[in-house]
Amino acid sequence: MKQDSSNVSRAAASAPKKPFWNHRRKEATIGWLFLSPELIGIVLLYLFPVLFSLYMSLCDWNLLGGMSSVKFVGLQNYVEMFQDDKVLAAIKNNLIYTVLTVPVGMALSLVLAVLIHTKVYAQSYFKVAFFIPYISSIIAVGAVWSALYHPSLGPINGFLKSMGIDNPPMWLADPKYALVSIAIIAIWAGLGYQIIIYMAGLSGIPDDMYEAASIDGASSLQKFYKITMPMLGPTNTFLFITLLMGSFKVFDLIAFLTSGGPNNASTVLVYRIYEEGFRNFRMGYASSISWLLFAIVGIITLISWQIQKRQVHYG
Repeated sequence: MKQDSSNVSRAAASAPKKPFWNHRRKEATIGWLFLSPELIGIVLLYLFPVLFSLYMSLCDWNLLGGMSSVKFVGLQNYVEMFQDDKVLAAIKNNLIYTVLTVPVGMALSLVLAVLIHTKVYAQSYFKVAFFIPYISSIIAVGAVWSALYHPSLGPINGFLKSMGIDNPPMWLADPKYALVSIAIIAIWAGLGYQIIIYMAGLSGIPDDMYEAASIDGASSLQKFYKITMPMLGPTNTFLFITLLMGSFKVFDLIAFLTSGGPNNASTVLVYRIYEEGFRNFRMGYASSISWLLFAIVGIITLISWQIQKRQVHYG
């Protein structure tokens, strides 16, 4: 036994060693070299700004003073943020805007998508017609709606006056209607994108299911609730999460139409970040609001995912 083991050890020692720089390692190295530009871009353009923003949220930094004016203040920015009436108003407005745009936009786009998919001829025309506002410049869209909303010369109020309403809303100039007015524009501009997504989901539902339901005597409404809605579950989840994130990132329409007014009635979190960072030059405070926004969107997204998983699990 000892002789056999010694023979094995001598054979192992005399066996040729595999070179370190073999074919497999060469392929792996070439692969990493091809990936390196993307990885460097992720680190420089995503990871570093995120970590830098997190550090800045714990500092007091006047942008005009350069890096020499950075002063570590701990959680002071976060304490101030939750005592800032403008930030609290922005959170409230963001939630209202989300409630106004996400469910209403999804419901309208679903109804229109089903009608176009099943009841309307020239489907390609209607797809393009609804999609044009989505790909148009948001500033151009805002300018058109600003003219429509004009209190005295706009066609909307002109129509309302012709219907016997003597004092129609001031729309963008009225604190009660400013946020609602912007939400209407956002819903209108986003319908095309949502309709396209829903129509893609509808095209994936087998016709056999509808035919079987028709044979069983199911009505159109029963087919919609028993077949269409369950089969569109992943589509609804995707649209809900993407629209939710988009609703909390709204900035361009508000900056162009109302600048957060009147009386902060349309101020949202992203606009508060812009004001504090690039008007008041308080980059540390603006970074803390950014992380608040990140936390809100992250929590709501996780809750949405959990609800969707339970629906899929329990059917």
